[in-house]
Amino acid sequence: MSIQIASRETSSGPAWALAMRRFTDYLVNDCGGGPRPWKFSWVINFQKAGTFIFLGALMWFYADKTPAATSPAAWIYLALHGSYGLVWITKDLAFPDPNWQKRITILGGVNAMLGVLGQYWLFGWLLISGTAQARYPLPEPQWFALCITLCILGCVIMIAADAQKFFTLRVQRGLITDGMHRYVRHPNYLGEMMIYGSFALLVWHWYPVLVLAWVWLGLFAVNMRLKEASMSRYPEWAAYKKRSWWLLPGLL
Repeated sequence: MSIQIASRETSSGPAWALAMRRFTDYLVNDCGGGPRPWKFSWVINFQKAGTFIFLGALMWFYADKTPAATSPAAWIYLALHGSYGLVWITKDLAFPDPNWQKRITILGGVNAMLGVLGQYWLFGWLLISGTAQARYPLPEPQWFALCITLCILGCVIMIAADAQKFFTLRVQRGLITDGMHRYVRHPNYLGEMMIYGSFALLVWHWYPVLVLAWVWLGLFAVNMRLKEASMSRYPEWAAYKKRSWWLLPGLL
């Protein structure tokens, strides 16, 4: 998951959401002022591409210190989280998100890495170092199958939604109401939540829950609320909103 700071396409929306947007924009884009030596996408891609290497290094370092480092859960976590990072890089090469191409300050990049992106690396550390003593609600094979399924489906939903948005908006601007967006208004966020939810379930520790609560409520919910405020300017918005769901058909 990246830090999902949506584009500044609207100045309308609830006061709380606009205030949170200004706060996160400052932290990631403008904090400290001064030169803007890198693009936001470079910071994101550094963390994504480095995840497989980082997790592998953790497993090597802890291999003779704890059996958790080479457990089936650790190998599955490496495959899921590490491969997701490579999937993200592939997606970025094929259809990069224009929102990530803006230049940010040095301190903004540090904030993005330490505040969210680096926190995701701690998920793997908790599991591989043996700090998280997972006692899953189901037997391990069933729990692993659940996590793997959730991650793969999340990747498919996220990539398909981002691809549809990227290629559709290249030829026609406007409200997207078909394909991946037919029943769910924010499928890309749903996919990301499924992916990182699978990581948290595999680690089974309170800390990933805390991080995801901050990201999903402080960033995702804000972006989705402001996105809907922007989409409401289209004449077909009312009918689309009535027949679609925010994230989960039939539930939310």
